[in-house]
Amino acid sequence: MRQTWRWFGPLDRVSIDDMLQAGVEGVVTALHHVATGAVWTPEEIAGRQRELSVMADGSPSGLKWEVVESLPVSEEIKKQKGEWRAHIDNYKVSLRNLAAAGIETICYNFMPVLDWTRTDLAFRLPTGATCMRFDYADFAAFDIHILKREGAAEDFPEDIREEAARRFASMDEERRQALAKNIVFGLPGAAESFTLEDVRHHLAEYAAMSPDGLRSNFIAFLEEVAPVAEKLGLRLCCHPDDPPFGLLGLPRVMSTEADYKAMMEAVDIPANGITLCSGSLGARPDNDLPGMMERLGDRVHFLHLRNVHRETGDIKGSFYESEHLGGDTDMVALVAAALAEEKRRREAGRTDWNIPFRPDHGLDILDDLNRKAQPGYPAIGRLKGLAELRGIAAALSR
Repeated sequence: MRQTWRWFGPLDRVSIDDMLQAGVEGVVTALHHVATGAVWTPEEIAGRQRELSVMADGSPSGLKWEVVESLPVSEEIKKQKGEWRAHIDNYKVSLRNLAAAGIETICYNFMPVLDWTRTDLAFRLPTGATCMRFDYADFAAFDIHILKREGAAEDFPEDIREEAARRFASMDEERRQALAKNIVFGLPGAAESFTLEDVRHHLAEYAAMSPDGLRSNFIAFLEEVAPVAEKLGLRLCCHPDDPPFGLLGLPRVMSTEADYKAMMEAVDIPANGITLCSGSLGARPDNDLPGMMERLGDRVHFLHLRNVHRETGDIKGSFYESEHLGGDTDMVALVAAALAEEKRRREAGRTDWNIPFRPDHGLDILDDLNRKAQPGYPAIGRLKGLAELRGIAAALSR
């Protein structure tokens, strides 16, 4: 398992030097400043490679850009509207430019509107550490009373609707604005950010789209780009929905093992693969993460290893991001399944046997609380998670 680390570029408060001291082997990054749908040019790609190749004092870091996260798929492609065909053409050009730069693994997602959703970006735990949290009643308060989405109340059970009304009534305007900001925060480091009006506009355009419709558009995208990736020797890996259940009346198509199987069978070539994110998928109690790794491992091109604590046993419910070994996913069993898959690949002679993983997210602890890095991406909390995951892999490999 190859140890990687997500980096958001020169403005990231976790530096190249920090990554080296954490002992990582490769870098996961993206051209976050490039608008979604535009071409990633050779010049921009080379610029990012130069940035991560040196330490603060100018000496070589020895680190290379090994995984793209993410090469974003535009809303136009997901909805098949506007300039979606031009955006697919641009996506292919970006893939060719990445391949020419020696980068082989490309993570992306097909989530409509928002890339991930949390209601609290700094939820305080009893220890004083903070983490990200999704509170179902708070989300309902946003959806019904702040966003005021038509028909929103019908999507929630009665007890959640009642609690949402109580919470909204108790919030002052500052708290309401903070909740809305957290929910539409989207992808950290992205070129675009959404206002509530932007969200309402996108929701209106998705109003008539069913999950089958979004899946059809997804397959159409894959039919165009996956063969290009295959010819170039690239590995595309789709990230799951986060959280892995429907929100805002939007369709979801990457929330379960069945969703992944349908995607892989529709475009059945090795380049069309998976980012297995244990945190996103683990927020849903009917997802068996070690079993998914065993059954789908042949097409797992990238691993996000993090954990969540589910606060209910419901498919849709509240959860918070826990310590890597402290949540509801059996991380030891998952790492064991990943190592078993690597063994199968080595024995089969595959060159991609060493699966890149990163310690996804992490609690803000110690000096993280003062550094104020990207939500979910502290230095020390991720270092702790990496050390724990490294320890599991070392013990299981003996």
